[in-house]
Amino acid sequence: MGHRPPKLKAGLKTKLANLINEWTPKTRAMTTNIVSTTIAGEAHPTDDEQYLKLEKTAIKIQSWWRGIVVRRTLLHAALRAWVIQCWWRSLQAKAMEQRRRLALRLYSCQEWAVVKMQAQVRMWQARRWFLQVRQAACVIQSHWRWYSRQTRGLIQGRYEVKASRLELDIEILMT
Repeated sequence: MGHRPPKLKAGLKTKLANLINEWTPKTRAMTTNIVSTTIAGEAHPTDDEQYLKLEKTAIKIQSWWRGIVVRRTLLHAALRAWVIQCWWRSLQAKAMEQRRRLALRLYSCQEWAVVKMQAQVRMWQARRWFLQVRQAACVIQSHWRWYSRQTRGLIQGRYEVKASRLELDIEILMT
């Protein structure tokens, strides 16, 4: 057999028993099970039996503690992963917002360009219509001026109708 630890003193045994009783309910349940089997079994266990029972109890406590440490480590890892995921999602949301703003800015620039082009075309059409109307007005005015010059008093006359003949008296005035 291998190396055995030294025998425990009576005070140390009570301290160990107190520590075991102070631990969590799960540990208490485990120790209660061990103590009950000891009480049910022999009344005075030998040193080897006592050593083996203490070793089994220590192994159970160590495995319980390792389980707590592993669960705590997994919890911390999960929390860290959650923090990283939150950070990544916020980064993704910011990037999405930037892309949305860029798309909105591009859309508004395109819309502004379309509206500007439509305004230019409408202005060109209105100007073309105005020039056509102005040209027509100029033609009408020139014809009217020619007609009014022809008939405005350059030739004045009077006429009378008597029975069967027409009497004309024409005067031509030049101004």
